[in-house]
Amino acid sequence: MLNPWRLRLLGLLDSLGTVRAVAEALHLSPSTVSQQLSVLEGETRSRLLERTGRQVRLTRTGAVLARRGREILNRMDEAM
Repeated sequence: MLNPWRLRLLGLLDSLGTVRAVAEALHLSPSTVSQQLSVLEGETRSRLLERTGRQVRLTRTGAVLARRGREILNRMDEAM
């Protein structure tokens, strides 16, 4: 089962563009965000991010999961 919090991190990365921006938005360290995104990759058994030095961008699979994740999280919020 995918962790909703990690899906939210992926969606924020898609929206904000950098791990640092996600970390600042959530008052976390960039290291924590990176670690949790790596865990999400393990959970999905898919490469979600392309890392080039300090740059990170979503793979096609990562972009699809970010979009679907936002849809799922929106529905969860509505249900609550």
